[in-house]
Amino acid sequence: MNVFRSQAGTAPCSCQPKTPRVGKVLLLRGSALLRRYTISITRAVGMLCVLVVALAANSGASATLLLEEPYGKLGFFTATGHSAVYLSGVCAESPVILRRCVPGEMGVVLSRYDGVGGYDWIAIPLIPYLYAVEQPEDVPLFADAKMVAFLRDRYRRTHLQDVAPDLPNGESPGGNWYELVGSSYDRTTYGFEIETTSAQDDALILKFNSSPNRSHFHILTRNCADFVKDVINFYQPRAVHRSYLADVGITTPKQMAKNLVKFSMRHPELGLTRIILPQVPGSIARSKAVHGVVESFFKSKKYIVPSAVASPIFAGCVAAVFFGSGSGRFDPGRNAMVFVPDSEPDLPLGREDLQAYRKALDHLPAMPDLETPAGDAPKAWELIRSEARPGLDQDGRPVLQLNTGPDTVSVGASADNVLTSGSPAHLVQALLKARLQAELRRSNPLSVSGREIARDWKLLQEAMKENGPQVTAQPVHGLLEPSASLRSELTSVNLP
Repeated sequence: MNVFRSQAGTAPCSCQPKTPRVGKVLLLRGSALLRRYTISITRAVGMLCVLVVALAANSGASATLLLEEPYGKLGFFTATGHSAVYLSGVCAESPVILRRCVPGEMGVVLSRYDGVGGYDWIAIPLIPYLYAVEQPEDVPLFADAKMVAFLRDRYRRTHLQDVAPDLPNGESPGGNWYELVGSSYDRTTYGFEIETTSAQDDALILKFNSSPNRSHFHILTRNCADFVKDVINFYQPRAVHRSYLADVGITTPKQMAKNLVKFSMRHPELGLTRIILPQVPGSIARSKAVHGVVESFFKSKKYIVPSAVASPIFAGCVAAVFFGSGSGRFDPGRNAMVFVPDSEPDLPLGREDLQAYRKALDHLPAMPDLETPAGDAPKAWELIRSEARPGLDQDGRPVLQLNTGPDTVSVGASADNVLTSGSPAHLVQALLKARLQAELRRSNPLSVSGREIARDWKLLQEAMKENGPQVTAQPVHGLLEPSASLRSELTSVNLP
């Protein structure tokens, strides 16, 4: 007590009442309890904030298995197609070094191709991988071989010199590097997206950056689908596997997609999303349906018919395996949204609206500057396109350059510059009509985006409203209202 009183700096007084002392003690104890509770609450709030930040860091990441249709000569002999993986939270420091994405970046596609710089895998940002351009607004409306080769080589010279350097004479090299960029010009792709975490992304980045990246490609044991199998199983162990029945032990892209869909049905927390990435309209041959090994053999007349003649028992075994494995029942486009480069995925255009657009397009007035009826828009555009040279406008967007007498005119080739390039209106109309007709005549109507069709129709309306010989209107971003038979066939096509 004395110590306490002396510390308080007061003289002892035996006649001082005791009640204030008790009050002080209670006040001090109350203050201590309040401080203790305040510290506890502060710590709890701090832990909650850390948890929220951690959850935010782990949310939004995803891995998408890409199932790509076969095309060209290889698609004639084998219909197994190609496979790759898109990671939304992983980006590329270079084509062979990975890092975490920063806000605004869209992630990378990891893929394995044979004969590309001696590497086992290459990382390409999503938009260049699909369209060989760096911004969604630069995607051409209509693609031909010259435009695709131009865009691919331009991207290679800017970003892929370490992977596919120029030849000594400055020309483009050979090899499979071209398949790293502009995939959507050659084929339709199906995406199967599952949710992941940033911690898983970090682990994958560390694994890939610290492991040798040298090619040991083998078509039967280390192909593109084997690479995808390893990546998906890194995120979700034992999610996908090869089939010894349907694919005679070869890992195939379609089997990987089928496995992932089944696995996701048992694990709904993965939030599987299905997406179609349609082939860009153009004069390039359309890709073919993707199959497994036995399915490809069974559905190909050049294989199954001679086999049935030579050995009916063997052909019967092939049929039994095909039907027994259920290979033909898996539809990669079922319940899928349509990928749109510059916005969120879109619902496929309804059949009623599709038919209304087709009818309205068929009833458009003929273009007076072209000696072809409105229904022959692709032929009209083919005549123009065959003489055109690909190029870029002042903003770096693709254009088609044509000689018209002594002058050269540039026709904007993307949605953002098709109306602002100052080119003759009939050329713009020919391009947009060819684009619309290609979209509306797709073999798979479920790959048609209602939002893109509406945008293209609005662009064509603006082009046909121009009274002068040149189109100088601003880009159109508004969308048409749907149905009621597409507003009675788009108000009966009352265009000037």
